[in-house]
Amino acid sequence: MDEHKPLLTYDIRQAMEVSKNPYPGKYKRELCVCSAGVLRSATTAVVLSQEPFNYNTRSAGVEHYALTPITLPLLFWAEEIVCMTKEHEVKIKALLEDKPNADQKKIICLNIPDSYEYRNKDLMKMIKENYERS
Repeated sequence: MDEHKPLLTYDIRQAMEVSKNPYPGKYKRELCVCSAGVLRSATTAVVLSQEPFNYNTRSAGVEHYALTPITLPLLFWAEEIVCMTKEHEVKIKALLEDKPNADQKKIICLNIPDSYEYRNKDLMKMIKENYERS
């Protein structure tokens, strides 16, 4: 394999079309966002995908080192965006600035610091409580 050839290529036009898929059904599409998309947002995606919410969830990160970086197709796919901090919310709003229907996108901030392990029980409780209050 050519070491300079990327393993995957990304076609944003195709991704935008996939984001419009009509088959998610009744499940609300939630994008959970933190810095790297690995701990807080991934745990939030787990919490919101279970009872009593049962949402269709994805997680992503806003920083350049994110495992799953935020993309416009993800932002357009989501009906609601759940951020862990105000800084994440500001970055998301900047990405959506001047985009069609961006003002209709609901953005929630849970105010959760980056000090928890993945699926930490206290974190999961805080996510549920903060989300229900939002």
